[in-house]
Amino acid sequence: MLEQDGSFGMKYFYTLLALMLLAIPVSGIAEGSQTAEAPTAGAATSTQEPSTPATAGPAVKGSPTVKPERYVIGADDSLQVTVWKEPTLSGTFPVRPDGMISLVLVGDMPAAGRTPMQLSSDISERLKKYIQDPVVTVVVLAVNSQKIFLIGEVGHVGPVMLTPGMTPLQAIAAAGGLSTFANEKHIYILRGVAGKQQKIPFNYKKALKGDSDQSVLLQPGDTIVVR
Repeated sequence: MLEQDGSFGMKYFYTLLALMLLAIPVSGIAEGSQTAEAPTAGAATSTQEPSTPATAGPAVKGSPTVKPERYVIGADDSLQVTVWKEPTLSGTFPVRPDGMISLVLVGDMPAAGRTPMQLSSDISERLKKYIQDPVVTVVVLAVNSQKIFLIGEVGHVGPVMLTPGMTPLQAIAAAGGLSTFANEKHIYILRGVAGKQQKIPFNYKKALKGDSDQSVLLQPGDTIVVR
């Protein structure tokens, strides 16, 4: 009877010991999983912080190709005029075909032919009659005046946006190239100079061969005629 009791006690002891050993890795895994979750939460927080920079909005200032001290405003351009602490005088203004813009208090005034810096100075000077030390900023929102035109035997007849340093060869390529009926030797550029129309010849074949005489720099309003 005693042997049976002792045998039962030993079995009970070993069973209890086995259960205790099994419990140790389970708790360790649970603790490890909790520790592994902490960096994940921290990483999510760090990715959210850079997504809300305080200066993200004001960084955008019109067209990136427009330099306020050099760009010359033209008809059909869109301007943003901001008068500091005067929201009723600020806003977006299109440049009319006659080169004028209309502002509150100031009325009609010329914008075409002026740089944004020159125009802001002109507006400030006119506003001095109504506001003490006005601070005016002019930003070009849309460049619509820098266009040339192609007519005749080209892939796409019509206006092409003028890029800095664009040549007739590049303009023709932007318009889809010459058609099969185009006369490559009889192309010319029409340009208005001082109220008169100037005719500038252009030889497409020589331009393809790298003839420097054909590298005419196009100007806003030029019309390339391809026969």
